[in-house]
Amino acid sequence: MSIIGSFSIPTEAFALEEALSTVPEMTIEADRLASHSPKAVFPFIWAKGGDFDRFSRALENDPTVTVAEIVEETDDEVLYRLEWTDAFCGLVHEIIDHHAAIVEATARDDRWSLRLRFAKDDMVSSFQSHFRERGHRFEVNQLTHPSQPRQREFGLTAEQYEALVAAVNEGYFTIPRTASVEDVGETLGISANAVSQRIRRGCETLIRSTLTIPDGAEQT
Repeated sequence: MSIIGSFSIPTEAFALEEALSTVPEMTIEADRLASHSPKAVFPFIWAKGGDFDRFSRALENDPTVTVAEIVEETDDEVLYRLEWTDAFCGLVHEIIDHHAAIVEATARDDRWSLRLRFAKDDMVSSFQSHFRERGHRFEVNQLTHPSQPRQREFGLTAEQYEALVAAVNEGYFTIPRTASVEDVGETLGISANAVSQRIRRGCETLIRSTLTIPDGAEQT
């Protein structure tokens, strides 16, 4: 059974310490996660919540980055393409070599938050031991076993998952909307009120599971 760990690590021990300390209110998220390809280590990051001009200049001066360029921007977010130093690329590949698949990577101020998947429980302890000896201490915030069907990884019930998927397929979330809750309810064979409740609760669960970090999260 696989296990997913939520880890945190200081920026000084990982990456972008200078850039994030310059604009501590900025939040970044890796757009594409790491692989063994030397050119595919976090090639894109989304940034939001801070002064983009200052952050762009700080990226150019950050010692873990060799190239930083803007490839897409809106009023609220900027997508950067980054090339990293060999040292950081080597660290990410070392993480992968020690049986950790990087599911998610975000950072703010002086800390990175990583979600890592391991195939077996004992891989977590060997991973931590290895990096502790190397001076890269990954702090465990939470460990979970996704023992339920895939939709439960984010806390969704089977009914919420079914309603959200049907809503997407029917066009409930498109602009302009091409399906109503009545249409989705007809597809599922339930009332429009039940559909509305499942969609709202499912969306709240997804947001809480993927975009926020629960207070007082305990290791399990």
